[in-house]
Amino acid sequence: MPQTRIINAKGKEAGSVELADSLFAAPVNEALIHQAVVRQQAQGRLGTADTQTRAMVTGGGRKPWRQKGTGRARQGSRTAPHWRGGGVVFGPHPRDFDVKMNAKMRRAALRGVLSAKQAEGALRVVEAPALTEPRTRAVIELLDAWKAEGKVLLVLAGRDPNVEKSCDNLREVRVLLADSLNVVDLLEADTVVFTRDALTRAQEVYA
Repeated sequence: MPQTRIINAKGKEAGSVELADSLFAAPVNEALIHQAVVRQQAQGRLGTADTQTRAMVTGGGRKPWRQKGTGRARQGSRTAPHWRGGGVVFGPHPRDFDVKMNAKMRRAALRGVLSAKQAEGALRVVEAPALTEPRTRAVIELLDAWKAEGKVLLVLAGRDPNVEKSCDNLREVRVLLADSLNVVDLLEADTVVFTRDALTRAQEVYA
């Protein structure tokens, strides 16, 4: 069972913690992870785009002009697609973009991403930040002490308004709860920071 150190607010080692093999030493199946990413991104699509066909456009009850004798091309209806204000050919209509993927496969993909982050050395386990009020500068100092670089995913065990508000002004920091982990946010993060309690909660939920 792999172990990692716990870092305090000053960047010093404050103990160690064991990482569950099933969550941080799982096989990395890239095809499965890709499928999970496609599924999650597809679920974010609203699918509400809609257009009117020529049958839905109001009007078009009479011919614009008679069939013969005008010297112009024959026209049957003003709702035809080539008329301004006419119907749309092959336009989008409301649809469901959901991609089916069973829970066992989703869990395996998530475990694979966490294992890859652990293997890359992009995982940090820290003591929970103790903020009495929202302070962005305090969070920046903590991230520097933890050596959390690039895009950071901060995983908490539960809601903490002070930490969440402190991170609102940091474009490269995203806060997530331990029981809401997902493949896309983990892949986008250069550094994944778990509080000690969040790690315990994640191992209870996903291991």
